[in-house]
Amino acid sequence: MFNQYFGQYLLNRAFITREQLMDALDLQNKVYVKFGVLAVDEGYMTSFQVEEVHEKQKQVDKRFGEVAVDCGYLTNEQVEVLVSKQKQNHLFLAQALVDRGYMTIEQFELALRDYKKENSLTDTQMEAMKSGNVEELVNHIVDVQDERIRAEYGKYVSLFVKNMIRFIDHQVYIDASSPEVSEQGKWLVYQEITGEHPLFTAMNVSDDVFVFLASKYAEEELAVVDELAKSSVSEFLNLQNGIYLVNMSNSGMELEMKPQEVLENAVVTGESFRVTVHTSKGPFQLILSTQPVNISFEVKNKSNQGAALR
Repeated sequence: MFNQYFGQYLLNRAFITREQLMDALDLQNKVYVKFGVLAVDEGYMTSFQVEEVHEKQKQVDKRFGEVAVDCGYLTNEQVEVLVSKQKQNHLFLAQALVDRGYMTIEQFELALRDYKKENSLTDTQMEAMKSGNVEELVNHIVDVQDERIRAEYGKYVSLFVKNMIRFIDHQVYIDASSPEVSEQGKWLVYQEITGEHPLFTAMNVSDDVFVFLASKYAEEELAVVDELAKSSVSEFLNLQNGIYLVNMSNSGMELEMKPQEVLENAVVTGESFRVTVHTSKGPFQLILSTQPVNISFEVKNKSNQGAALR
């Protein structure tokens, strides 16, 4: 995920063009190796065991290696071996840019130092971000004054990003939500969390990105937003919230979920926190609110007449 952030930084500073960035990211993806593939290649696990670990990750917020150790498929020593075999992700992008002749390695290193300085990052923070520490990356996105709400949104967004990477798209990254993204969303998938700290959660998604998300989660190629596609995306949000409830329960807070819903051409009004989630197919908007009671929807029909729902 750091590659997408740093790549955008290189683009914004005119070190490279958008076409060069897309080409480099595509090239570096060809050498990206998932942890499960490495485990099978080393003879540590079978493909059946890898799939079982993937299924268990739908229930708990743990890395592949942690779940595999819990299941008895890997030892801690084997996990360390596999981690050492995984290249630092930021080096994939560096190699791709150098191989294509878009930057020299010296220019890349200088830009990396500038990025660290401009974002006031410590050595520890920088290394954590380069190694894929989602919490550190999200911490620079969630800008909310209230510390309790900031922490709550931070936990949710961090988990959301990790689940997007695990089940949908490892190229995902987030940034502060922009107005043009909210205008793209034709489909609203939402679910309300109730209890001591209620939370409204929603995904505002365009047609193309909706089909992409549905296809990835359903693990089959879908062409249109039909009932299967709606069920797939809403089930992903339900999975996200189910794991979030487990995490909160482990912290001593019991919450519950209402059934998820899918609306077409719905506009969300009321105070909320929004981030743009970028995928390899395009962006969508994640919408959160700690005040679900103040959230309402207005559905726009073809004649542009709105109908209030709540």
